[in-house]
Amino acid sequence: MAATIYDVAKKAGVGIGTVSRAINNSPHINVGTKARILAIANELHYQPHALAQSLARKKTNTIASVVPFFTNYFYVELLKSVQRALSRSHYDLILFSVDRMNRRDRTIDRVLSERRCDGVLIISLGVMDGYAEKFIAAGLPVVLIDHMHQALDSVAIANREGAFAAASHLIGLGHRRIGMINGHLSSYPAKLRLEGFRLALEMHGLDFDDRDLVICDAKAGEHGFNEAAGYAAMQRLIAQSHPLPGALFVASDVQCLGVMRAAKEAGVRIPQDLALVGFDDIEFAKFVGLTTMRQPIAAMGRMAVTRLLKRIEGRENGDFHRELEAELIVRESCGSRQAFHVRTESDTVSQQV
Repeated sequence: MAATIYDVAKKAGVGIGTVSRAINNSPHINVGTKARILAIANELHYQPHALAQSLARKKTNTIASVVPFFTNYFYVELLKSVQRALSRSHYDLILFSVDRMNRRDRTIDRVLSERRCDGVLIISLGVMDGYAEKFIAAGLPVVLIDHMHQALDSVAIANREGAFAAASHLIGLGHRRIGMINGHLSSYPAKLRLEGFRLALEMHGLDFDDRDLVICDAKAGEHGFNEAAGYAAMQRLIAQSHPLPGALFVASDVQCLGVMRAAKEAGVRIPQDLALVGFDDIEFAKFVGLTTMRQPIAAMGRMAVTRLLKRIEGRENGDFHRELEAELIVRESCGSRQAFHVRTESDTVSQQV
């Protein structure tokens, strides 16, 4: 089996980013370290992608963004922030939309082979180790948004802490039985939000009934983070949970729209019968009185673009992983207009996860 950049990094005792700088003749590396890495690469017969390296030397003044099918409110708002940040530079933005998860790798292959860009933003999509290696070997800068990979720059939300804060707010209002509607667990944010939610209940000594949890079907599209999936999930919760829990945490605001519609059809009043908290604080949330965890979407886009441009221009090296804090926004849907401070609990959960 051919040696990989991970094999070279392991034997050299460095990160794959350092190997990439050595192979791509970056000035930002110690001469002795570079010589040692190149010697090990030669010993292991490691061959970086020659085509990708040659393409890496051509400038296009274009940024590519690989994003799930972007009718979702979250992606629309995030892309707006990305475009605003890029408008202050000389780079144009091209979009590659992934309408089904099995097309993710095909799209990334296309970005790598066509090389019509100087850098890539990958939004809410995991990147396999093999593709991380390809990007590094190609010298093509990448920043992940709303996802993480140890070898690639990333900007995300502190999902565990945000979900912990949402559940803690409902507990602070006196609720002792709290349900959750989540996206599909193949989604990185969905998995972490469930972990934070369960931890909040555990730390407050509350039991959790699996009948109070509904995981949206991935076939619903966008990992179940859409209105239709929220509507179907609320119908399932009503059917399987008797009586309904007194409070509900929903993993995204757009799902909350479907939840509200299904609740109204079933005669369930919000917040009188069911306190509701979402996650995102996208634009419509304030118009429906939705209590939610506000993601700093504009800051995510701006930070990712800034980091990517610095990478492209050779002004930054080293690891870059940022998790931004979500903020609790209290409105009518939870049954309280009183602000509830959860920083202490968030700090506690940060130390435990």
